[in-house]
Amino acid sequence: MFAKFEALMNKYMMPLAHKVDKQKHLSSIKAAMVAMTPFTILGSFFAIIPALPNMIGENNVVSKFILDNAELLDLPVTLSIGFMSIYVVMCISYNLGNHYKLYIPGCISLATFGFLFVATEMVDGNLSLKNFGSKGLFCAMLVGLITVELYRFCKEKNLTIRMPEGVPDFVSKSFELIPTTIIVAGTFIIIRWLSLQIFDTLPPQILTTFLEPLVGSMDNPWSVLALNFCICVIFFFGIHSSVFGPITRPIMATFIAENIQAMQAGQELPHFYTAGTSSAFFGFTGCGITIGCVVACLLSKSSRYKKIGKISLFPSLFGINEPILFGAPIILNPIMFIPFVFGGAIIGTLPMFMMHWGLLDKPFFDPPYVGVFLEAFLTNGDWRILIANGLQLVLAVALYWPFFKIMEKQEEKEELERLASKKADIFTSEDEALLEDLDF
Repeated sequence: MFAKFEALMNKYMMPLAHKVDKQKHLSSIKAAMVAMTPFTILGSFFAIIPALPNMIGENNVVSKFILDNAELLDLPVTLSIGFMSIYVVMCISYNLGNHYKLYIPGCISLATFGFLFVATEMVDGNLSLKNFGSKGLFCAMLVGLITVELYRFCKEKNLTIRMPEGVPDFVSKSFELIPTTIIVAGTFIIIRWLSLQIFDTLPPQILTTFLEPLVGSMDNPWSVLALNFCICVIFFFGIHSSVFGPITRPIMATFIAENIQAMQAGQELPHFYTAGTSSAFFGFTGCGITIGCVVACLLSKSSRYKKIGKISLFPSLFGINEPILFGAPIILNPIMFIPFVFGGAIIGTLPMFMMHWGLLDKPFFDPPYVGVFLEAFLTNGDWRILIANGLQLVLAVALYWPFFKIMEKQEEKEELERLASKKADIFTSEDEALLEDLDF
């Protein structure tokens, strides 16, 4: 049964996963969302600072500085989280343009112009920034892709102005972009006009409404559980979870941005599914919560498994579980399918259920990876989250233990066979007969 399932995965899923992972548009989106990590960390960090006077009191130097410079300290949040969509459209156009070997400054400038044109909104005569943050994220992704494809179309159809030889390259590149700029500008002028005429709103709001069922579904822990189950399944068969990145990363970025904005406004944080919580809980000691297998190895009677456990322990504390995945092994090991896939998904999603039920505070920070327990604590500053991680550790050990024992028995049998074989290699039948004669 397992062999048939493995053959099915290798025949259909692996080629599909590789195609998705290498697809140029999805890869550009994934790379752009990864590039947003420093901005989300920066915005999260500065969003915490205004809350410090409430924690440490207002009658001290630090609190007075924060209160006196509230506008200054709020600016990094606005310029990082509040302008995220602009950075995303730049990064996507850069990555896709680089794939097509296009003129990168032209790609970035045209895409940024296109996004600003469809997303800019005036409220009471003032420029509104609401579409430049998380609300315009999906629109920015689409604009970045469309712009670069239009640029590529113009270049392939020779819709450019060619300058004579001898003209400096930067001058000729600028003139080449004139027809492309007209076409790109015209395209987004029409899109904005049609959007206002038909829907009486701008493209970012239309896309947000259209994608609301998909994005909103990730506020349901059961949906996250289903997603994590799929990730564990493909990971078990050697396909990296990054294939889901183009779908999950924009949603995570949107959710953490909205949580930070809610925190600034003193409102209840709406979302639990962010890059920080996914890494701290679902990625606790690595995909599949493999610390359970590491602990079992450390307590094993088998010398081989003890060595694997010692080698795997320290990397596991920082979410690196390749030593145990391929050393035990877990990957493609039928015995480990249930604890890795079912256990990894359920135990990895459990703290998110606890956040959804109100037992844990929701996240406002996506920390860099600093190791288990500390990473989880930094996501929301709630000490109870350490108990949740501890519960994950206990459950992982309890789940992996009986399955590991099956592997351990097989290994002990093989070790005895190897020992007997080694002994047979050392002593010939004549040597053993001589030893028996000398045995008093």
